[in-house]
Amino acid sequence: MLTRRLSATASLMEAVQGDAELLAATVGAAVRTAEAIWAGGTLFICGNGGSAGEATHLSGELIGPFLDKTRRPIPAIALGFDTSALTAVANDFSFAEIFARPLAALARPGDVLWALSTSGRSPNIIRVLEQAARQGVLSVLLTGATRGDLPASTDIVLSVPSRETPRIQELHLVLGHFLCEAVEAMVV
Repeated sequence: MLTRRLSATASLMEAVQGDAELLAATVGAAVRTAEAIWAGGTLFICGNGGSAGEATHLSGELIGPFLDKTRRPIPAIALGFDTSALTAVANDFSFAEIFARPLAALARPGDVLWALSTSGRSPNIIRVLEQAARQGVLSVLLTGATRGDLPASTDIVLSVPSRETPRIQELHLVLGHFLCEAVEAMVV
């Protein structure tokens, strides 16, 4: 079973490596994120479930050192981890607002949002992408294989060619680590 899982992940990595459009979009997302950070912007990251864990992981990589222990901390905030705000928003508005409302409170034009969603169709992810568009925040959606029904408000889509949640999340972490490494290299 382990060999099958490793093979499935390796095959997906090969598919991503051969996807010139996805690779170019990923490099573009890194460049645009670094430009925003250089201009004084902040990066916001969010996701549900395992993707929420990846959001905190990636923000930690940027605030702390990723590879370069001498660089300045990069301003990155994982949305959804203030439990009082999260539960108040979910209770008083709806669960669909748990990322959009904090983004509305904290983000400024020129900031960046990385949203992780294996399906790309979670209501709270759609809402935060819409909020980002309203505020002039660059949005990057990391998702799985899509059927073309993604929010029109998304600026950059990084779509891993799989519908299997664990494999998508594995590749989101690979892409996320690349984004962190590239941003780190560009902002030192």
